[in-house]
Amino acid sequence: MALHPQVVDLIRRAKEAGVRPTHELSPQEARAQMEQMSKIRDQDRTAVGAIEDRVIPGPAGDVPVRIYTPTGQSDGKLPALMFFHGGGHVVGSLDSHDLVARNLCMGGECVVVSVDYRMGPEHPFPAAPEDCFAATRWVCVNADELGIDPTRVAVSGDSAGGNLAAVVALMARDASGPELCFQLLVYPVADYAFDTASYSKWAEGAGILTAAGMKWFRDHYLARPEDGLDWRAAPLRAKNLSDLPPALVITAECDVLHDEGVLYAEALAAAGVAVEHRDYPGMMHGFFSFAPVIDDGAAAQAFAAERLRSIFQA
Repeated sequence: MALHPQVVDLIRRAKEAGVRPTHELSPQEARAQMEQMSKIRDQDRTAVGAIEDRVIPGPAGDVPVRIYTPTGQSDGKLPALMFFHGGGHVVGSLDSHDLVARNLCMGGECVVVSVDYRMGPEHPFPAAPEDCFAATRWVCVNADELGIDPTRVAVSGDSAGGNLAAVVALMARDASGPELCFQLLVYPVADYAFDTASYSKWAEGAGILTAAGMKWFRDHYLARPEDGLDWRAAPLRAKNLSDLPPALVITAECDVLHDEGVLYAEALAAAGVAVEHRDYPGMMHGFFSFAPVIDDGAAAQAFAAERLRSIFQA
């Protein structure tokens, strides 16, 4: 299928606004561009019950987090969703993904803990997964203080964040805890081989993420080429994917990451994990964050929220 007309229009508008390809920018320029894009895109913010910014202890110092609590909930303990933002492990922030976190909080009827993990090139791999795992463990240990049910904690993220959610699920399994109930993986980075058919088909011209851009992200995130073989960077490389929580894997058809997302869903299923894969035809990488500008972005968020409610209420 060709790019959806709404995606085509969004790409046109981005070019007219002077949005530059990430691989032509420095990390600082790319971060500033993403923050500006998100401010323009997310002017209408979904209301939630409460938002708290705080810092929690991490493996190399404090880790900032933003905690979203939904409105209209009972006095009982709430389920929690760890959220790790996208941006290639180089760009992105609590602010760039604030609207997604708000929508998942209200739609999923859960506390959302968004994590401002360390990023490359200043803090290369494995700083990001170490921070995200530490934050997840901290939330579970401090569940009573946070009003959270520690038996109903899920992990989630988009793109690089989907990668981190998958990796945290593996790390938690191998560490014998915390016990997680679900993985929401939105077009996750699953490998760094760059050899799937979708890397050739959608190398450029399909929006914000290109093949050249992914190589730029890799080179700013990984300290050494061999890090790309480590399952903590590339979960598709994990030798054992069994005994993981159920997963929803969302992919975009017109995305260099499409095929590795499909492969990861298939690998989870082959390992006996309950997995649901939902592909969105005509969509580009990043569409999930472009609700309500892109209808399927809103639909995908609503679908993910419905699955979260189902898991949390089981």
